[in-house]
Amino acid sequence: MLNLTKRHRSSVRRGCRALFIAAALAAVSTLPVRAADMEVNIDNFAFTPKELTVKAGTTIVFRNRDDIPHSVVGSKGEFHSKALDTGESFSFTFANAGSYAYSCGLHPRMQGRIVVTP
Repeated sequence: MLNLTKRHRSSVRRGCRALFIAAALAAVSTLPVRAADMEVNIDNFAFTPKELTVKAGTTIVFRNRDDIPHSVVGSKGEFHSKALDTGESFSFTFANAGSYAYSCGLHPRMQGRIVVTP
């Protein structure tokens, strides 16, 4: 075995640690993006942001931050949440490119749009 001084052993350990961290970061960067990529908040009788552009396959979480119930309903019936109480959420994955208008099923004047690109 090599006869290394204490300083050299410490230097070797630091180098190994740096390589391990670099390898771990490289592995993590290749992981697919997980669900809940984006969030739309419901507050003060409005969807925020009102319009959102995302890539196909993105999951949107609609979260009710208002003090009364709201729902999320696709204009063409693509998705439909239950009435969401304060703090509750509804998720939908937009698999196909297109424009998806939606509104609150309880308050139809509340409207938003998700634009999905390929």
